[in-house]
Amino acid sequence: MQDDLVQRIKNHPKYHELVTKRQRFGWTLALLMLGVYYGFILLVAYAKGFLGTPVSEGSVMTIGIPIGIGVILFAFALTGIYVWRANTEFDRLNREIKETVL
Repeated sequence: MQDDLVQRIKNHPKYHELVTKRQRFGWTLALLMLGVYYGFILLVAYAKGFLGTPVSEGSVMTIGIPIGIGVILFAFALTGIYVWRANTEFDRLNREIKETVL
């Protein structure tokens, strides 16, 4: 009984759509995050003078601080985008698969 249910789910066209969309979206977000993170690391490695430049004349804070905070905020934003899409599109596909198969 359980194997039959698993096979019906795996053979459902909406399941294939769900898997494909979720994988593509996940890899896209992962590559975006890796690009931003490694871009920041490359700045740290090769542009120390730029990151060490004060934000304004007489300021103690350097440009590196807002850029680092930006990397962290970018990660939070990507997480929010993923959660939003998972709660809308991916959950809708899950529900359609359940309603059809069960």
